[in-house]
Amino acid sequence: MNAKVSIIMGSTTDWTVMQEAAKILDKFNIPFEVHALSAHRVPEEVSAFAKKASTSGIKVIIAGAGGAAHLPGVVAAHTTLPVIGVPCKSSISLDGWDSLLSIVQMPPGIPVATVGVDAGQNAGILAVQILAQADEKIAADLKQFKEDMKQKVLNANEELKQHKFKNRTN
Repeated sequence: MNAKVSIIMGSTTDWTVMQEAAKILDKFNIPFEVHALSAHRVPEEVSAFAKKASTSGIKVIIAGAGGAAHLPGVVAAHTTLPVIGVPCKSSISLDGWDSLLSIVQMPPGIPVATVGVDAGQNAGILAVQILAQADEKIAADLKQFKEDMKQKVLNANEELKQHKFKNRTN
């Protein structure tokens, strides 16, 4: 089984955020790999990884980073694969804002699809949506996933009706 998605992060301190993407990929039975790669500490390895990713069967890269958060952009500069950036709060970040701006403000020609700060789950879902374009099974599973989310909200509204108040109007 070859990985279709690569989850990479600037350091293992980002794993708590990035494992949420892994959980989504697992839920959809999508094979993935996980690596710690720092754009600043091992730049040659990052470049080599990005350049060979597409030839090794990877279809989407999810890259999380905190602080200056250069990893997603550096990877995007070395590949034609879609890169999803996950800005992570870190001990050196400005509450994640520096990471968000570093990832979302890419120069023309080097796009990085960016999710919210610490939004590993959304990165996983976005990767599933990308893969679903070429895979009917994933597309069907994604449709069911969205339907299940809808049903949870509808069920929650039914449960809320059980809370009675004398001035409640619904």
